[in-house]
Amino acid sequence: MFKLMPAYKDYIWGGSKLKSEYGKESDLDILAESWELSTHGDGLSIIANGEWAGKTLREYVRENGKSVLGTNCCEDFDIPILIKLIDAKQNLSVQVHPDDDYAKLHENDYGKTEMWIVLDAEENANLIYGLTTDLTPEEFKQNIENNTLSQVMNFVPVQKGDIFFIKAGLLHAIGAGIVIAEIQQRSNITYRVNDFGRLGPDGKPRELHIDKAIDVTNLEKIDHSSVKYNWVEVQGNKIAELVDCKYFKVLSVDLSGKLERDVDHTSFEALLILEGKVQINNMTINKGETVFVPANTGKYELEGIGQIIISKI
Repeated sequence: MFKLMPAYKDYIWGGSKLKSEYGKESDLDILAESWELSTHGDGLSIIANGEWAGKTLREYVRENGKSVLGTNCCEDFDIPILIKLIDAKQNLSVQVHPDDDYAKLHENDYGKTEMWIVLDAEENANLIYGLTTDLTPEEFKQNIENNTLSQVMNFVPVQKGDIFFIKAGLLHAIGAGIVIAEIQQRSNITYRVNDFGRLGPDGKPRELHIDKAIDVTNLEKIDHSSVKYNWVEVQGNKIAELVDCKYFKVLSVDLSGKLERDVDHTSFEALLILEGKVQINNMTINKGETVFVPANTGKYELEGIGQIIISKI
C-alpha cells in the first residue's frame, strides 16, 4: 500500500481551503480541486512512496492489472473511480452528467454518477439538487433560454456531514462556501447549463452544452435532502455505509483506537483521511492524505483517532 500525491485544478470558482485546511501544497493561486485518486488522463495521481514512488498510479495499475484492482473491476487497466476534494469559493455552474450509454455514443467515454460528502459549509450555504417540478424538454429549454431555471431548481441547505448521491442525469451544482469530498466514476464529462455569465481564463464566457444537457437531464421532480445512514460499532469504532451502488461502495469510519480490515481479491480500497492522524500498519497518514490498498493485500490495521472515508468497487 502507498500514499498518493494528487493532481491539482485551478478552476475559476475555487478557493484556498484545500491548502489551509487539508495541507495541499501547490503553487496555484486558486486551488479548486485535488484529484486524490485518479488514473484519468486529465489528471493523474502520483505514487508518493515505496518501490513505485514517482510513477503515476495509471502506470502502476496498467503493469499489475486485476491483481491490484480486484475482480469486481470490469477493466484490468484503469481504476473505474476518481476521488476528489473540492473547494467551492463561488457557485459552480449548473450542470449535468450523462450516463454510460450516452457518453460512450457521443463522447467515447464513461458517464458520471457521483456522491458528495460535505466537509465544510458556511452559514446559509446550499446546493442545487434536481428540479422542484416535472418539466418537458421544451419547458426545460425555455427556462434555460429565459434565464428562469432558478425558479424550478431544488435548492437544498447543507451542513457538515451531509451526504448526497448524484446519479447521472441529475441537474446539480455545488454552492459557494462548501467543501466536499467526491467519489465518482472515472469521467470528466460535464454539460454546463448555466455558468452565471462568468468569463474563463481566455476572457470569454465558458462553453455551455444546452442541447446535450436537454438530451440527458432527468426532468422529473426530485424530493430529496441528505442521504440517511446508520452507524454500527465494529471493534470499538463506528462505521457507516454511505453509498453502495453499481459503481462504488463508500464507508465512513469514525476511528477511536484500532481497526483491522481484510482486503481480499474482489477490490482494492482507497482511504481518504478527513480528520486526525492515522497509522496504517507502520505508515503515518495525515488529514487530507489518500492511501491505495491493493486487492489481495489481506489484513491490515488502522490505529489512531480520526475520520476515514473508504472507497472500493
